[in-house]
Amino acid sequence: MQREADEVDAVVESWAAVRPDVDPASIGVFGRIARLDLMRRAAVRRLHDRHGITTAAFDLLSQLRRAAPTHRRTTGELAEATLLTSAATTLRIDRLEAEGLVRRVRSADDRRVVYAELTPAGLARIDAVYEEHIALEDQLLAGLPAGERAQLADLLRALGHSVAAVRRHTGG
Repeated sequence: MQREADEVDAVVESWAAVRPDVDPASIGVFGRIARLDLMRRAAVRRLHDRHGITTAAFDLLSQLRRAAPTHRRTTGELAEATLLTSAATTLRIDRLEAEGLVRRVRSADDRRVVYAELTPAGLARIDAVYEEHIALEDQLLAGLPAGERAQLADLLRALGHSVAAVRRHTGG
């Protein structure tokens, strides 16, 4: 099915015209991914702003929410899951603790281990934001039927594996 042309098509065509010896097809994929990510991030940022949280806070609260049934993780676990340093993760936990959305809890088995744990207010906040977050993403995907959404998810998963393999091979 042929779809309406977009800005990326114009970029691909212009590169093909000035450098016909190099196939610019990859721009059709990565250019669209980049543009879509910018648009999605802007929409999500507006949603998070309405709820008084940052995207970083949403990420951390989401990690804790998915750590059921305790809704707790160590700083190291959170840092690894969010691809941040322990210091950056600690700063996020500090901010969320000051807002009453998380609390620090020492392990009963090893007092050296400290967990970040959702408070009831944090649980309520992430559940409310999550519902709206998914509704927003569903709106953004509304132009694609369910079958195409599934196909796109499969293709992006394969692309992710391809990019990861290149990174492993090249050390990048």
